[in-house]
Amino acid sequence: MLIEHDGADPSVADDVYVAPTAVVSGDVRLGKGCRVLFGAVITADGGPVELGEDCIVMENALVRGRSGNASRLGNHVLVGPHSHINGAVVEDDVFLATGVSVFPGARIEARAEVRINGVVHVNSRVEADTTVPIGWIAVGDPAMLFPPDAHDEVWEMQRELDFPTTLFGVGRSEHGSTRMPEITRRYSVLFGSHTEDRVIE
Repeated sequence: MLIEHDGADPSVADDVYVAPTAVVSGDVRLGKGCRVLFGAVITADGGPVELGEDCIVMENALVRGRSGNASRLGNHVLVGPHSHINGAVVEDDVFLATGVSVFPGARIEARAEVRINGVVHVNSRVEADTTVPIGWIAVGDPAMLFPPDAHDEVWEMQRELDFPTTLFGVGRSEHGSTRMPEITRRYSVLFGSHTEDRVIE
């Protein structure tokens, strides 16, 4: 389904396939040979999304452009089922396996692989030809790789990357307090803009 959002229509090459239950919304460009499979969502929520040629976005995956962090995929990128790319750049010939999470400001360079349930953290850069192992976390610029049980080591690096400001636009809350009311209000406004969307086809 193609949807006009914030006055912008998706631009889709003639040979692109978008499954009937997939959604392509707003300022999105899909290059030749792209395939967007069932349940996938590609949406420009404050920032554009651009996919190069022959990109495959598999079932129930999400690619989102956000304010200050467009999402751009190069040519020949595969986004596995249940993965999400949120305001990140993915260069040519990258494989993102099932359940991969790529956060705002991240960059994955050419020919890299992020395997099942791998995470690329905010403002982190995975260098060309790197493999992030199953379930591992890439954090930093250039990214260092950590196993899922290395929370303390990841936190030491992640703290400096400022996840809450990058993702939500608010600073980290003090211990015993929360920023969730402010975060959810901001997201309510952002996603409330979809109430004016118009289905194109």
